[in-house]
Amino acid sequence: MRARAILAIAIVAALGWATAVQAADEPTAAGLWEQSMKGRVGGWFFIFEEDGVYYGGLVKMFPRPGDDPNPLCTACAGDEKNQPSLGLRMIKGMQRNGRFYQNGTILDPRDGSVYRAKMEVTEDGQKLKLRGYLGISLFGATQVWKRLPDDALPLNEVPANFVPYWPVAPEKPSKTKVKAPHPPAKQ
Repeated sequence: MRARAILAIAIVAALGWATAVQAADEPTAAGLWEQSMKGRVGGWFFIFEEDGVYYGGLVKMFPRPGDDPNPLCTACAGDEKNQPSLGLRMIKGMQRNGRFYQNGTILDPRDGSVYRAKMEVTEDGQKLKLRGYLGISLFGATQVWKRLPDDALPLNEVPANFVPYWPVAPEKPSKTKVKAPHPPAKQ
C-alpha cells in the first residue's frame, strides 16, 4: 500500500514538472506588437505580465494626417475618462494557458467600449491573434498583430507607466578608458 502511494506521488510530481516545462517552452504574448489594418500601421502595443495576469496598452501611435496626435479617451468611464490613449492600459485581466489567453477585456478608446477578449500566440511566437467580442466569441472580430523586437521602441519613448515592465537591454561595457589616479606627491 505504501509503495503505491509513493508511486502515485512520483507520477503526479513528474506530470506537474512536465506541464511546467511545457508551459515554459510555449511562446508568450509578453512583448511588443504591431497592430495594422489593411496595410496601415495603427499602433504598437506592449503586453506584460503582472502577478500572473497579462495586461497591455498602446505605446506608440501612427496618426494619419489631420488626426489628433494626442487623443484622449473622452468616452471612457472611471479612471480612464479623459486619459491620453497613449499609455492607456487597454488589455486587462488575461489569464494564460500555454499559448492561449482568456477571461480578459479590451478597451476601444475611440468610443469607450469594453469587450470581452481572448488571445492566441502562434507556435512560432511571431503573431498574436486578438479577438474582442460581445457575449460569446462568435459575435466579435479578430486582429492579427505582428511581433516586434523589444528594442524597436527606445526606452526614452516608452510611456512612463509601462517603463517598470519594459524588458531592460543588457548594459554595454564602456569603451572609455579610466586613468589611474596620480600617486601622492613625495615630501
